[in-house]
Amino acid sequence: MEQTLERATPESLGIPAGAIVNWVDELERIAPDFHSLMIVRHGRVAAEGWWAPNAPELSHALFSVSKSFTSTAVGLAIGEGHFGLDDPVVSIFPDEAPAQIGPNLAAMRVRHLLAMCTGHDQQTVDGADLGDGADLIRRFLSLPVADPPGTRFLYNTPASYMLSAIVHKRTGLNLVDYLQPRLFEPLGIEKPTWEADARGISMGGFGLRLRTEDLARLGQLYLQKGVWGGQRLLSAEWIEAATSLQVETGPELNPNPDWLQGYGYQFWRGQHDSFRADGAFGQFCIVVPAADLVVAITAGIGPMHLAVESLWNIVLARLQPHPLPEDAAAQQALTARLAGLRLVPHPGATSSPLEANLAGAEFAFDANQFGLGSLRLEFTQRGGALVMCGEGSKRPRRLKFGRGAWRLGDSAAVRGWPGQHLAAASAWRGQPLAASATWPRPDRLELDVCLCTNAYRYTLTFDFSGPRLHLAVHVNVAFGPTDLGVLVARRDTSVAHPAGTIPEPTRRLS
Repeated sequence: MEQTLERATPESLGIPAGAIVNWVDELERIAPDFHSLMIVRHGRVAAEGWWAPNAPELSHALFSVSKSFTSTAVGLAIGEGHFGLDDPVVSIFPDEAPAQIGPNLAAMRVRHLLAMCTGHDQQTVDGADLGDGADLIRRFLSLPVADPPGTRFLYNTPASYMLSAIVHKRTGLNLVDYLQPRLFEPLGIEKPTWEADARGISMGGFGLRLRTEDLARLGQLYLQKGVWGGQRLLSAEWIEAATSLQVETGPELNPNPDWLQGYGYQFWRGQHDSFRADGAFGQFCIVVPAADLVVAITAGIGPMHLAVESLWNIVLARLQPHPLPEDAAAQQALTARLAGLRLVPHPGATSSPLEANLAGAEFAFDANQFGLGSLRLEFTQRGGALVMCGEGSKRPRRLKFGRGAWRLGDSAAVRGWPGQHLAAASAWRGQPLAASATWPRPDRLELDVCLCTNAYRYTLTFDFSGPRLHLAVHVNVAFGPTDLGVLVARRDTSVAHPAGTIPEPTRRLS
């Protein structure tokens, strides 16, 4: 992986190494699923760390951080003359516009999409419908626009999709291809991927995957007013507009102070005159111009505001305007702390006497909303495997797990698992995962499954205490409920294997 940002000691950049250790400690107190962090000051990396099995070379799902890259594409396209901030949206899509265009829709401009003040009084497309193959442009334009555009803020991810669609319509390129020579290549961002709809239009509001340092590079580009390596990539005027207050925000979405400072063009304003790219479950690129500071974070956490507040209270509060004396002991402690970052598997016993009875046994599910048909558990000295089939399917998905320790695998093993998150399984197909199994009690197996480069961490609890298996599915974060349901299965006595043996799977998928 190319490192285009220089490295330096924290003290040489005016940051006490001990403050970073304290911040890492606080992050782990806040939530168990932080994945990475990078602190950049004066253009150089002061500290970086990944909670293994996350790693520097892995791309992470960025959720709504994608919006800020969409904004960057819009700024570049406007600078090249493809369209303007005040172009009416309906004028760009005459074929998709409704037959009767109301005055508020007619008044909607590109700038209103950027600032999330389109005039709609609710999200224009339910999140579950995005990417369902429908004509999202036509759907967006067909819905009522209750208020004059520009009058109030409403966070509206389909507005970001419309920005992507505008770039696609006017340039003939999706966002990845358009940004490749203009942003990604100059910044050294390698192999970016972005989810697209059936028409090949990048989703805009989500779906981008990048590495942690790539996030920091975007923040540094904006901090440097669009100049990178002596070359201007993006106009200073666009950066000023995109990161300035364009519309006031209210407490409806998030009442915490950093979500009440206003919104720019697909960037949030924050305390301390900061701005940030901000994605669900703890994806951040935070820029504090007055401190010459950029911080990138990836995670799978619920209390996002606590991560930002801890940055202000622990790191920003201890920054100094000039270099500090080098502190070898503190730097050594920081290096060891960052090198030792690990996602911690769930605790419990690593084996149970029940394994001999369960090994290779088939369990058939009752009819369920997830379409799961059967499962079987296999146990080895090292760990084992969970083998699951869809209802009516003979094609198993085989997930290997360790005993109280992570065992690495591939997310293809969990494609089709229960949960609303898996509707976009193509977004993380081929991505690494880690799985660990423990026995919190002799008749209960708990399988901990972490999608390393995504926010989601699943807990599958197998309860064998009764005559039927009960399987409870929980996820650490979600846009809806985190308890995804309890499935019931019976042991299939028509399939028997000698106790304690492991049958050869009919098909191995890893």
